[in-house]
Amino acid sequence: MHVRIKITLLFTVIIFLLLSLLCGSIYYFSYNTRVENSKAQLTNWALTTSHKLDQPDLYDQIFMKKIDSVPILFIKNKTVQAYNYLNKRIYTYSDNAADTILVTNEVLDISRLNNIIFFNAGKRDVVVYYDKNDRIVVLAAAYDEQGRKDLQYLKFILWLSLIVGILIAFTAGYFFSKVLLQPVKKIADEVNTISAQSLEHRIKSGNVNDEWNYLTETLNDLLNRLQESFEIQRRFISAASHELSTPLTSISSQLEVSLQKNRMPEEYRLVMQSVYQDVRHLSKLTQTLLEFATVSGDAGGLELNLIRIDEVLMRLPGEITKMDKSYSVKLAFDQLPDDEAMLLVFGNAELLFTAIQNIVSNACKYSNNRLAKVKLSVSQSVIIISVEDEGKGIPENEYQNIFQPFYRTEDSRSIMGFGVGLPLVNRIIKLHKGHIKVNSVVGKGTTFNIQLPIAGNDRVR
Repeated sequence: MHVRIKITLLFTVIIFLLLSLLCGSIYYFSYNTRVENSKAQLTNWALTTSHKLDQPDLYDQIFMKKIDSVPILFIKNKTVQAYNYLNKRIYTYSDNAADTILVTNEVLDISRLNNIIFFNAGKRDVVVYYDKNDRIVVLAAAYDEQGRKDLQYLKFILWLSLIVGILIAFTAGYFFSKVLLQPVKKIADEVNTISAQSLEHRIKSGNVNDEWNYLTETLNDLLNRLQESFEIQRRFISAASHELSTPLTSISSQLEVSLQKNRMPEEYRLVMQSVYQDVRHLSKLTQTLLEFATVSGDAGGLELNLIRIDEVLMRLPGEITKMDKSYSVKLAFDQLPDDEAMLLVFGNAELLFTAIQNIVSNACKYSNNRLAKVKLSVSQSVIIISVEDEGKGIPENEYQNIFQPFYRTEDSRSIMGFGVGLPLVNRIIKLHKGHIKVNSVVGKGTTFNIQLPIAGNDRVR
């Protein structure tokens, strides 16, 4: 409701300003028109008086006063005064005998310089005209009754129009804001019906491609991302619970059986060895889950530095051999740039090494010859790391699923693992503003391509 009032008031203020500008302009031009008309009439009267004084044989002052005394419609309190070059008054007439306008020598001198001057004396308009030929200064003054009445009437009309316009604008703005905010209320009502249990619901959008439709589509996109996030979280919790419960159940069962009766030391030793293997499996799974949680957020809490990617890759052969002596890595650094800066990436060295090591260890694990080929190349803006194996390959329809937590292909279920390695790699590469792509041919092998932006082109923030 407050928003509706604010919109109404804003609309009213805008209309008020526009009407004020319009009414003010009308009054301004009307006022100037009245002044110009009065000035023209008084100037003509002064000019006529000057011509009459120039012809004393035709117009004596008594005759001139009779002419000036003739009533003029809507012109009241007329006064005319004439002065010679010595500033001596040589003629005067006024509708009221005692009504004269005091004229100083300064005013007369100014009129001689400017030819015509105009000013107000009380309610009367005054024109002082200088006749250069006869060197006579004539002052003509009068009260423009009709002009001022018309101006007052116009002022009343404009004020009335302004008040009525504001009332109409307020009423129209109130209903306009209601219509304007109706889609927002509708969207809000639909959003209120959505909860964690009904994320599949979407807001209905109209056919018109306007701002409200854009807002609806944006909210629907947000709901899509939220639903996907909830589903991933649900699957992750379910899979993690299953993976954690398996070794725990095994440990519990073995201990329970061993405690049912007294056994020989050798039997206890076998049970302890089995439990130890399960504990190691559980510890490794927990460590993997902690690493996955670390990279599930953004890069804000990570220590980021400039890293030479070739130095990171040089660590692979030794570390991979430690994991399994049958594993081997073949590095290929062909056509590297002369500028060392082209080999720098901005990120966390340990996380990047963990990601690449995961892919390389998988390549060794699933290759028949336990060999992973790692190739480094550089383009204008990105560094490309390719990891190739000669394993069974991945079916094309499973490319997207392999980056889901705890997902394992059918062929890989017989090999020990958790299904968290590739999702962990994907998160780490995304934190470094990179991309990972997979190309695989079933029966021939798989190639993972990692693209990382060169430092300075796109730093992680």
